[in-house]
Amino acid sequence: MNTDSVFVERALINGDWTPFDLDTVKMLMTIFDVDRSGTIGFNEFAGLWKYIKDWQNVFKHFDRDRSGSIDGGELREALAQFGYNLSPQLLELLQKKYANQAATGRGPAPGISFDRFVRACVVVKQLSESFQKLDSDRDGWIQINYDQFMQTVLSLP
Repeated sequence: MNTDSVFVERALINGDWTPFDLDTVKMLMTIFDVDRSGTIGFNEFAGLWKYIKDWQNVFKHFDRDRSGSIDGGELREALAQFGYNLSPQLLELLQKKYANQAATGRGPAPGISFDRFVRACVVVKQLSESFQKLDSDRDGWIQINYDQFMQTVLSLP
């Protein structure tokens, strides 16, 4: 981990004062390192900060029970409003993948914390966009070989 990721990780705190998940920090740095220098400059960080503030409003909107985390129903509603109508099986898989670690003491509440919610939504968006690029006839099915699939998935930030 470089010093920029340490700085960004320390600057980004969830609503419960827990630090951002390192994988989320890395994903955000990849998105906002627009000059691909491997570091986040002031202007890039300013863009990242605005992005986080916008996502905080989205999170508050969908955290209907004000628990500080997103449960399965709230996740389903959020993704549906973003235009992603995932099957119950995919929603359950997504919820399990991004769920907070076991809540203990001052740790995060059960469900999906703010930082992991952002990451889950961004990943769904990136995967959906990648799929749509490969679904040339827009029928919901793609015919690709293993190399094409791996190139698509591994090229995601």
